[in-house]
Amino acid sequence: MDRLRAYVRSIRAELKGELEASLDGEYTPQQVAGSFALGVFITALPTLGTGFLLFVLIAYLFSGVSKLALFSSVIVLNPAVKWGVYGTSFWLGSVLLGPVDGVSRSELSLSLSAAPEVVARLLLGNLILAVLFTVAGYAAAYRLTAAYRRRSKEIGVVEGALGRVRNRP
Repeated sequence: MDRLRAYVRSIRAELKGELEASLDGEYTPQQVAGSFALGVFITALPTLGTGFLLFVLIAYLFSGVSKLALFSSVIVLNPAVKWGVYGTSFWLGSVLLGPVDGVSRSELSLSLSAAPEVVARLLLGNLILAVLFTVAGYAAAYRLTAAYRRRSKEIGVVEGALGRVRNRP
C-alpha cells in the first residue's frame, strides 16, 4: 500500500511539473489556449473515440501545440459530460431544423427512416456547441495561463527583493 501511495505521489509530482512547465514558458499563452481550444473542439464532436488518435497525430505533427493543454481538454468534456452535450445538441438541432416526425424528446424511439434526420439535428447542434465551447475554452485557457505567468513573475520579483534585503551587510 505504501508503494502505491508513493507511486501516486510521484505521478502527481510529475504532472504538476509538466503543468508548470507548460504554463511557465515553453509555449506562449496563445499556443496553450489554442491547443486547449482545439482539444475542446475535437472532444465536443461525436468522434466515437477517434478524437484521441487525432490528438496523437496533431501532437506529433505540430511542434507549436501544447500536448498537455491539448490532452487536458478530455478532462473537461469527459464521457459522463458528453451525454449531456449530445442531448443538448439534439435539442438545439431540433429547434433549428424542426422536430423529427415520430421522434419525441422524452423517448427516442427511432425508426430507421428517421435516423438520417436525427443524425442531422445531432450534428448541427453538436457543431454549434463545439464552436461555443471552443471560444469559451480559448478564453479561459488564455486568461489562466496569462494570470499564472503574471503571478509567477510577481513572486519572482518579491523573492528577488527579499534575497537582496537579506544579503545586505
